[in-house]
Amino acid sequence: MAGRRDKTHYLYIAVIAAVLLGIAVGFAAPGTAVELKPLGTGFVNLIKMMISPVIFCTIVLGIGSVRKAAKVGAVGGLALGYFMIMSTVALAIGLLVGNLLEPGSGLHLTEAVKHAGEAQAKAGGAQSTPEFLLGIIPTTLVSAFTGGQVLQTLLVALLCGFALQAMGTAGEPLLRGIGHVQKLVFRILAMIMWAAPVGAFGAMAAVVGATGIDALKSLAVIMIGFYTTCLLFVFVVLGALLRVCTGLNVFSLLRYLGREFLLILSTSSSESALPRLIAKMEHLGVSKPVVGITVPTGYSFNLDGTAIYLTMSSLFIAEAMGKPLAIGEQISLLLFMIIASKGAAGVTGAGLATLAGGLQSHRPELVDGVGLIVGIDRFMSEARALTNFAGNAVATVLIGTWTKEFDRERATEVLAGRLEFDETTLIDDGHGTDLPTVPAPSPAGAKDGVPV
Repeated sequence: MAGRRDKTHYLYIAVIAAVLLGIAVGFAAPGTAVELKPLGTGFVNLIKMMISPVIFCTIVLGIGSVRKAAKVGAVGGLALGYFMIMSTVALAIGLLVGNLLEPGSGLHLTEAVKHAGEAQAKAGGAQSTPEFLLGIIPTTLVSAFTGGQVLQTLLVALLCGFALQAMGTAGEPLLRGIGHVQKLVFRILAMIMWAAPVGAFGAMAAVVGATGIDALKSLAVIMIGFYTTCLLFVFVVLGALLRVCTGLNVFSLLRYLGREFLLILSTSSSESALPRLIAKMEHLGVSKPVVGITVPTGYSFNLDGTAIYLTMSSLFIAEAMGKPLAIGEQISLLLFMIIASKGAAGVTGAGLATLAGGLQSHRPELVDGVGLIVGIDRFMSEARALTNFAGNAVATVLIGTWTKEFDRERATEVLAGRLEFDETTLIDDGHGTDLPTVPAPSPAGAKDGVPV
């Protein structure tokens, strides 16, 4: 076991080295570096290939092993309520910092920048509520797995989970079969992770080669302000909430998820760490139903980093174009964008497209300014993804605590390093992965927390 842990340790050291090498190549040979982008894209696509199977298995096993449908509904309702509140808090913090910094003052638009803004507006065309709701329904039961739509997979998994739940003991063989499929999926994912250094190198080299250092200098204010705001939200707001509600230290939780943060930083996609977050939250002591519902739902609805990004970017563009927004205009525009962003979650470049689409439908005269941040969107996307990921990790622990589906003692042992996560299989057979054969009256997390 120690040997396997050492190998994965070297893997993530290799990721760090690959990121640094990518930066060096980006500065030394920009033209060549840009052509390396397919390496990063390919790795992210490999991870995305596994997201639908992971979500399906996790949710079906979570719901199917719970005998009372009301418990699933309670978890989902509580999660959605929490997500809406935290998105509003993130929105308010972004507004406060953005108005204090007044980013964008003194910048001027060029024709190239205007054309970039127009292109993003077309990509992020406004989506009506009926279109969004109908988009959740897949064309066929199988197409949900091939379309790459998280919400479609979520719907199919919920339907299958409730159907198996209603079947009772007759559905247990199917649940066991899906349990074996889950182990296969996680093993494939562990194999894919060995390509992470190559993907990190290609992604970082391409973005540095495309933007260079000059593009970063002129936009340093909004980047620093955005990163600072994200840090304040994670460590102050989420940290205080986690400490008060669970007694856990946010630094310990984030250190436990350190490899996932490194993976997100190198790929600029929080989706790349979604399967690992599911596995690690179950290992931490959160019950399977809570993890299965909260994590996938949070990836579509708990977008704290995106809320901050949309807020500060909108203020930045308005200032840069000499058309500052009044407080009332800020609130109405950004509330519109938060709702619109739910349908774009998980799409590459979704933040930029949502920003452009929101401005196009609400304040068309500001769309040209979107091109101002195209050059640094990749760097802001990293902070956005990291913040979204941290928010979903904290949310999962909180929802587990409030529903009494969280093993606090196990979490203490895990965060202290005494119960290590199995990096080879991504599954801990001693906790939360084996299906119960009989209904359990006690919380799933507390029951499964006892090693067998």
